[in-house]
Amino acid sequence: MTDVEKADAEKADVEQALDELYATPPTAFVPRREVLTAEAKTDGRAEDARRIHAARRPSLAAWSANLLLRSEPEESRRFLELGRALREAYLNLDAGGVKELSEQRRSIVAAMSRQAAELAAQAGHRLSDTVRRDVEATLRAVLTDQDAADRWATGRLESALTPPADFPGRTTATTGTSRKPARATAAPAPARSRAKDEVAERRREKQERLGQAREAARAADRQLRDLRAARADAEARLERARDRHDRAGRDMSAAEQRLREAREELQRAEKEQREAEKRCQAAGDATSRAEEAAREATREVKRLSGRVR
Repeated sequence: MTDVEKADAEKADVEQALDELYATPPTAFVPRREVLTAEAKTDGRAEDARRIHAARRPSLAAWSANLLLRSEPEESRRFLELGRALREAYLNLDAGGVKELSEQRRSIVAAMSRQAAELAAQAGHRLSDTVRRDVEATLRAVLTDQDAADRWATGRLESALTPPADFPGRTTATTGTSRKPARATAAPAPARSRAKDEVAERRREKQERLGQAREAARAADRQLRDLRAARADAEARLERARDRHDRAGRDMSAAEQRLREAREELQRAEKEQREAEKRCQAAGDATSRAEEAAREATREVKRLSGRVR
């Protein structure tokens, strides 16, 4: 292995270690960090050990957001794509479009937040209302701010993110604030025509962006519904499998009990058979001796009878 290949392999090792670390529940974060640091030191990777040891334990909300990203990669990718579409659309939408997309954003953030809470509960950590609000704030920040989206996409958040008050790049025209235009001098007809064309083109672009953003929101919502349905089906299958497993376990326990009883009965029968065989052998021996004695007695009678004559 060349020096470059070795360096790339070591970089992959430390990145994998950090990914694993930030997927670890906060209660087990520090012990696991120390183990990974010690392993890197043992391997002679001092710089990697320093990076691992410098990792800070995430808050419960940050860990839940990281867990959501790693547990649902496809859904998280769509969520990031939706954020990009929303940020672009918000630059040019009118107040009505902003209101509609804001409602869709709240719905999707609420659904993703519930999913993060479910994943955390499955990992043994139930989220309080305060922590769930921090998770929702983090997801709103991901949709609103590109820097927040980039940070979440690493899967290594250490604390909850705070969303900005509004999407960046909003202008007074797109926030619904009206401002009376200054009186302008009459423009030549060609200039007015070009201005109208530009206004129409901007309006068309706004409508197109709004349509794209709406479609992205609908696609994300459909994806959420499909994934929730798939999860519900998987959970139902798991429950049925657990029931079958429990029944099979009970049947196996009953069968094992019957087998133990049958073995004990067999052992008793074998013991009785051995004893009966011994008794039979003893009786046979006694019978043989009695028969021999009877024959001897018969012979003695015959002998004595002959003398009497």
